[in-house]
Amino acid sequence: MIPKLNLRRLGYLSLLFDLGRMRAFARRSELGLVVAGMIVGVTSGLAVTAMSIISSRLHSLIFGIADDERLSSSNLQGEISVLIAPVAGGIILGLVMMLLASWRKKPMVDPIEANALHGGRLSLTDSIVVAIQNLISNGFGASVGLEAGYTQLASGIASKLGISLQLRRSDLRTLVGCGAAGAIAAAFNAPLTGAFYAFELIIGTYTIVSLTPVVVSALIANLVARWLYAGDFTIDVGQFGAVVPADYLPALLLGCFCAAMGILLMKGVSLIEGLARRSFIPAPARPALGGIVVGLLALVSPQVLSAGHGALHLNLASSPAIPMLIGLFLMKSLASAVSIGSGFRGGLFFASLFMGALLGKLFAFSAPYVFAQATLTPVIYAVVGMSSLAVAIIGGPLTMTFLALEITGDFPITVLVLAAVITSSLVVRTTFGYSFATWRFHLRGESIRSAHDVGWIRNLTVGRLMRTDVRTIDAQATLEDFRRDFPLGSTQRVVVVDGAKYAGIIQVPEVYASPIEASEEKQDLSGFIRLPNDFLQPNMNAKQAAALFDTTESDGLAVVNNLIERRVVGLLTESHTLRRYSEELDRRRREASGEI
Repeated sequence: MIPKLNLRRLGYLSLLFDLGRMRAFARRSELGLVVAGMIVGVTSGLAVTAMSIISSRLHSLIFGIADDERLSSSNLQGEISVLIAPVAGGIILGLVMMLLASWRKKPMVDPIEANALHGGRLSLTDSIVVAIQNLISNGFGASVGLEAGYTQLASGIASKLGISLQLRRSDLRTLVGCGAAGAIAAAFNAPLTGAFYAFELIIGTYTIVSLTPVVVSALIANLVARWLYAGDFTIDVGQFGAVVPADYLPALLLGCFCAAMGILLMKGVSLIEGLARRSFIPAPARPALGGIVVGLLALVSPQVLSAGHGALHLNLASSPAIPMLIGLFLMKSLASAVSIGSGFRGGLFFASLFMGALLGKLFAFSAPYVFAQATLTPVIYAVVGMSSLAVAIIGGPLTMTFLALEITGDFPITVLVLAAVITSSLVVRTTFGYSFATWRFHLRGESIRSAHDVGWIRNLTVGRLMRTDVRTIDAQATLEDFRRDFPLGSTQRVVVVDGAKYAGIIQVPEVYASPIEASEEKQDLSGFIRLPNDFLQPNMNAKQAAALFDTTESDGLAVVNNLIERRVVGLLTESHTLRRYSEELDRRRREASGEI
């Protein structure tokens, strides 16, 4: 007897193997975006697990430590391997940089820049290259974490999937956020932290439409990572005491202190990068020199090596003396700044947590003498310091607050941390204005302050908005010529050209509003020419054009090809610019909310 075919099941199978129907499902249905987020969660968990295993094996192979031992907490003080390994890693990384120099001319795009400027489009090849560079850097002991590689690779895979599904710009940005959320959730065993990392730092906003796919991706990535590599993604802060109202003031002061230290660290990294660029040392040789500095510091204390997972647990479980805490903080700060400034690939996420914990423990020594009513233990100060320094460097106040919640499981401590991280974030924003990522964008000349989608504004250029049928007149023409060629009502404005160059604009009504005697018909147009040095260029965006309209108090400006030739190529009015800008902004908002 032949069994009956289950047509519904066949329909589901055909959907899975029909790329066109999958695209339609992902584009037209919110559930489709959730399914894509689930897939990204799986790939993110796999990516984080693979990179973690490779890094651990590299540490075991290069430094001779046990598989279950952390590099930064290993007993390697004085071992020659801690000096040789970072230098060797720098040499290998330099060779990779030389190979890339002949292949890749433009700087690689990270998830924040991809979402801010490129609508979520991220090169998977570049992401794999960044992940490999991050593994080389971390595996050979450079003082950087793997979080940059985690998020880059997971977001790159997500972007590739979204492009294959031909997702809308807003949906593609959300899917890139899903990749980053999954990466951070898997790395820290913290789904809420991963989700809000995506909302605050990668997507730049929170919407109901993006909530489900991002959270689902974070949950699934964490489950996959825990299932494949259990025990590798936890931060245990040990025992902690209670929190009372008197504890809030010292926590707020600690937040301010961490903000100041975070700003100094970010400026220190940029200072080292600037010195390296201005030096005679070629870029491929810089990581090896940075490796020498890191190796020398590691001879004093191996706790400066890698991200600092083991060192964090070691210092939370013990009570180091003040000189040791100060020395370790200074060495770790220098090692991290030199590592990144010399060209090693990696992030400061976990390193900032480790250094924040050291600052918190330092603060705990003096707090009882100043705040007699405070009851916080050194471990709680360490948690507050971790979150406060991390938010100063990385950003994301809610991200760091949820991290504190997920590593302590204690709500009163979380509220205390929230107060401290808000203070730290406020101090950094008002005095410095950047996170580590956006500060580096600023140094490159990019005006990116967050992952908010501003790429569409750059795409809305004057060249796209302008009209090309420009009415012009020669600067040597007379009033009689002007009145003959441009009767009242024929046009609003006429562009004046001197040969081929832009010379100004004449408002037609202004000419006819002035009483002219017959004897004055032969006079030139110089008295009516306005804005001879104010004009637009085709590569300006709508926002820049609107600012220039406001500055010149003009309702229309000529567009010239460049500053040298100044050949008139078009005309743009303020009303048209603002209308198109408003229409595009409204469309983006409706697209982000799922209305279109």
